[in-house]
Amino acid sequence: MSPAPENTLGVSGATTWSPAVNTEHLEIPERFCGPPNSGNGGYVCGLLAKHLSGAVSVRLKAPPPLKAKLRREWTSDSARLYYESVLIGEAKSCELTLELPNCSTLAQAEQAAEAFPGFKSHPFPRCFVCGPAREAGDGLRIFSGPLQNKSQLAAPWVPHASLADDGGNIASEFIWAALDCPSAFAVLPVPEGLAIVLGELCVSLEGTLTVGQPTVVTSWPIAQEGRRRTAGSAIHTRDGKLVAFARAVWVEVPQSQWVTSRGTDA
Repeated sequence: MSPAPENTLGVSGATTWSPAVNTEHLEIPERFCGPPNSGNGGYVCGLLAKHLSGAVSVRLKAPPPLKAKLRREWTSDSARLYYESVLIGEAKSCELTLELPNCSTLAQAEQAAEAFPGFKSHPFPRCFVCGPAREAGDGLRIFSGPLQNKSQLAAPWVPHASLADDGGNIASEFIWAALDCPSAFAVLPVPEGLAIVLGELCVSLEGTLTVGQPTVVTSWPIAQEGRRRTAGSAIHTRDGKLVAFARAVWVEVPQSQWVTSRGTDA
């Protein structure tokens, strides 16, 4: 039996408005973890991007703590997230142009997911997005595997009812989350002794999703320069309609630093 979902949005407390800056306080429930003690990077980026229009780029500066009082401040085109005086991340409106590969079929994505590398070894098996230890209805369980004769990966994803907003659509932060982890697996492996952490995620939302709507999540490598690895990801409906696409920048760090900082994602 799936565990009862925690507070879907993770937002609590009052919102304060001023002519220039808006402020709200929120907490990240344990359900939305990446590593055991910090929020999933894509989910947190999606929270930061709320209320900003168009494509949005988010840079993470520090691991987002779970069950801690966070403060989000935003204007019409930018936002920042703080834990006490520590800047966790910042978002800004941007332009995103990305060449997308052809969307695979749902059947192809289901076949690719059978070869998900995280089934053999996963640094954070309870990651909200890609953790194989999460039950259906609790985690997103997006298991990206390689497509045959192609450089990209694919996975099926059927959004659960607990992810819906007040209007009945899947809340945008969960679409951001679904775009995150697949891009990491697109730029693996890394040399022994190294790991990758999410540095930046830029997302363009092109449509909406409803509860139970089957989708295909695709990811692919774009570039590697020094310690930086860039990947793309996209979500399409089963009939090929584009829902969202993203560009992620992952940064190589020593494995020991990953363990110490607990990273921000899978």
